[in-house]
Amino acid sequence: MKLLVSAIEPSSNVHLKELLKHMEDVELLGVYDASLSESKPLYDISQMAIMGVVDAIKKIRWFYKVADELVEEAKDADKILLMDGSGFNLPLAKKLKKAYPNKEIIYYILPQVWASRAYRVKKLEKYCDKLLGILPFEIDYYTKATYVGHPLLDEIEYSFTNQKGIISFMPGSRKGEITRLMPIFRELRAKLSDKKAVLIVPKSFSQEKIQQWYGDIDGFEISCEAHKSLSESEFAFICSGTATLEAALIGTPFTLAYIAKKIDFFIGTKIFGIKQIGLANIFLSHYNGTLLHNELLQENVTVDNLLNEYYNTNQEDFSKKAKELREYLANGSSKNVAKIIKDV
Repeated sequence: MKLLVSAIEPSSNVHLKELLKHMEDVELLGVYDASLSESKPLYDISQMAIMGVVDAIKKIRWFYKVADELVEEAKDADKILLMDGSGFNLPLAKKLKKAYPNKEIIYYILPQVWASRAYRVKKLEKYCDKLLGILPFEIDYYTKATYVGHPLLDEIEYSFTNQKGIISFMPGSRKGEITRLMPIFRELRAKLSDKKAVLIVPKSFSQEKIQQWYGDIDGFEISCEAHKSLSESEFAFICSGTATLEAALIGTPFTLAYIAKKIDFFIGTKIFGIKQIGLANIFLSHYNGTLLHNELLQENVTVDNLLNEYYNTNQEDFSKKAKELREYLANGSSKNVAKIIKDV
């Protein structure tokens, strides 16, 4: 089977890697992490990275070009798999369905229509043949979506060992996130000088990029093994993103610290009405109305506030709610999605 894939986010490619373990005789086309296939993707996913609305506007013409190239490449594909990244993948789905009305388009990891822009539901149902959700509650927003489980339950296990004296720091994977948080994390690390500080960086980062983006990292031990380091840490300070959900499922207590560009924060909170940005908090609030962790945002990301989180987070309460989250998500998704793709 030739499968056209559009997986432009690093997290999507982690899930794609797990999915491919359950598929044989599949040739990938499209945009994906080059390490996942012998065939060469159209573009490296690092070229697709953007940070916020302003960055997206700057690259919009280039994204149109990439979409047109994907439509052309799709002529050789048996099926099409779109993963997350709705800002790019939803317009792409429209182009693909117009060009190939009889090709099956599968959308896996649906956009967060429950948080904002609910009008995307109609477009997704119009342009895609199968919609595969990874959150139990999001299925209610559609007429033809299927809950397949959550991919992180395939990738990580509850393995928190609570090794006292180890603290992990995860300032994100985008340059803006990292450069805004690292000065505060450095000062925080100095306040916790009696602890072992582990700075978790993406595996794909070169030493040159680490030096340029993170600045002075004296006092930190570098780790590229996020799950292992989180499981060994007694606490973590984490930027928003998939990492917050990973820590929750592993069982590691943490607090979320996020500083966005002012314009992006305004759009998210005032226009889209986003109330929580931590995935575990979003999921639990839909499930039982509770929150797993605190969220420190913008000017509230201070050393004193972060220290307060470390010293006062209730570990027993966190563990109880983290268990509830795992039970809510129920099972992994990779085997289910592989079966759906392979079905004729």
